[in-house]
Amino acid sequence: MTMTSGTIGTILHHKGASVWTISPQATVFEAIQLLARKNIGALPVVEGDKLIGIFTERDYTRKVALEGKTSHTTKVREILTSEVVAISPNETVEDAMRLMTEKRIRHLPVLEEGRMVGLISIGDMVNWIISAQSAAIDQMEAYLSGR
Repeated sequence: MTMTSGTIGTILHHKGASVWTISPQATVFEAIQLLARKNIGALPVVEGDKLIGIFTERDYTRKVALEGKTSHTTKVREILTSEVVAISPNETVEDAMRLMTEKRIRHLPVLEEGRMVGLISIGDMVNWIISAQSAAIDQMEAYLSGR
């Protein structure tokens, strides 16, 4: 068993599947307030029950702050990243890490039959791997000590 074995669904089960989202009609200011209040780095942008994009701190810094726009009047719809990279719950942690590395992203919405069922961050991946390593070490120590 490698430290990256396990599925995205398993991580969601441990972490909880609740996800903060934002409407495309919300202002960027409302979005960054929510990011700060919840201490998160990204918000899936949802219209009705459909995922239409993702809003990240990077979107704010590059598309609002650097372009001299104002967060109070700019709508999330105007700056969201619409080409969302997503993953399914039955894919592996390794698949997710590969996707995040190749696409240089830190957040992956988890979609099941087109429906968003969670969001996985690079932090979730790191926590999972550390827990898996710790469990493997405990098992080896128990085996070696005859427990």
